[in-house]
Amino acid sequence: MSSRRPAWPWRLAAGLEAAALRLKPEDHYTVFRPEEVEFNETVSAICRQVERIRPSRAVIDSVSELRLLARDPLRYRREILALKQFFAGRNCTLLRLDDRASCGEHQLQSIMHGVLSLERLGQEYGVSRRRLSVVKLRGARFRDGQHDYSIENGGLHIYPRLVAAENRADHRNSVLSSGVCELDTLRGGGLYAGTSTLVMGPAGTGKSTVAGTYLLSANRQGLHAAAYIFEETRHTYLERMSAIGIGLQPEAEEGLLTIQQIDPAELSPGQFIQHIRDEVEQRAARVIVIDSLIGYLTAMPNERYLLLQFHELLSYLAERAVVSIIVAAQHGLIGAIQAPIDVSYLADSVILTRFFEAHGAIKKAVSVVKNRKAAHEETIR
Repeated sequence: MSSRRPAWPWRLAAGLEAAALRLKPEDHYTVFRPEEVEFNETVSAICRQVERIRPSRAVIDSVSELRLLARDPLRYRREILALKQFFAGRNCTLLRLDDRASCGEHQLQSIMHGVLSLERLGQEYGVSRRRLSVVKLRGARFRDGQHDYSIENGGLHIYPRLVAAENRADHRNSVLSSGVCELDTLRGGGLYAGTSTLVMGPAGTGKSTVAGTYLLSANRQGLHAAAYIFEETRHTYLERMSAIGIGLQPEAEEGLLTIQQIDPAELSPGQFIQHIRDEVEQRAARVIVIDSLIGYLTAMPNERYLLLQFHELLSYLAERAVVSIIVAAQHGLIGAIQAPIDVSYLADSVILTRFFEAHGAIKKAVSVVKNRKAAHEETIR
C-alpha cells in the first residue's frame, strides 16, 4: 500500500479557485474594466445620435454623470476635449450643464468657449432670488456683473444689469407744470425733463398728493406717466386720489397712466428696474413716480448695494429725459424728524412737507430746500 496522499482534494481546490476567478466581473471583458466600457458606450451613443440627427444644438445634462463614469480626472478631461472636437466639426453648438458643487469645475471651464454661472439665493421671506453672470465668452463682448432672472411660463426672463451711460438720448428742454400756480411759483417753475425730485415728510403731510398732482398734470398735457406703489393697493390709491379731487381713474383706463402695485415679496431689484425700462422704452413714459423709496428699500432688505442700483436707475431716467418723482417718508410728527436713510443727494430738487401747530390746530407746511435747475423760493408756505 502506497503512503502518498490521494491527489483529488488538491485538484478540487485548484478547480474551485479557478472557478472563483472566472466569476470576477473584470473577467467578463477582455481588455477594459466595467467603468471604462460604460463610459465608452455612453459617449459612443451620444456621437451616434448626433451623426443620425445632425442637430444645430445639443445639450448634455449633465456632465457630472460623465465625470462619475470616467472616475479618472485625466481620462475625463481627455474625453471632454474629444467631444468638443467632435461637435466643432459638425456646426453644432454644444451646451454642457454641470453642478457647481461637483469637483473639477474649473478644469471643465478652462476648455469651454463660454461659461454661464447660475445661482439661487434664498430669502428669509418671499421668493428666492436668481442671478446669472457670464464668466467668459471667447471672441465676443458681454455684459459683465450679476443679472437677475426669473423662471416663468415660457422659460427664463433675464433682466440685464442697468448701465445708464448706454442709454443716452437727446434732452428736450420741456417743463412739466403741476397745474397748481402756487406750487410752481414755490419751486421756481415746473419740473424739467431729465430731473429727479424727492418729496420728503412725515406720514400724512401730503407727499403722495404732490406726486399725484404731477401725474394728473402730465396726463392733461398728453404725456404718458407711470406710478409704482409699494405701500398700498392700486384700488386704494386711485380711490384716495379721487377723494381729494385728483381723478386718475379715467386716465388709467385709457392707457395714459400706468398704476402698478408692487408686491415686495415677489420682486427682485433687477425685475423692478426692468418694469420701469419697459414703461419708458416701449410705452414712452415721460413721468415716473416711485411711492415710496422707503417701501422699496425695506422690501428688499437683503440686497447689497441697493442704493447704488437706485442711483443708476435715476441716472438712466435722466439720460432718457424722464421726470422722476420719489416719495420718501420720515419718522416723527412734530419736533425732531428723521429719515431712515439720507438720499437727498441723489435728487435734483427736494420738496419738504411738515406739520406745525397754530391756534390750537395742526397745519401743514411745504417748502423747497434744493433745486439745481432754477432759483426757488426760500419761504415756507
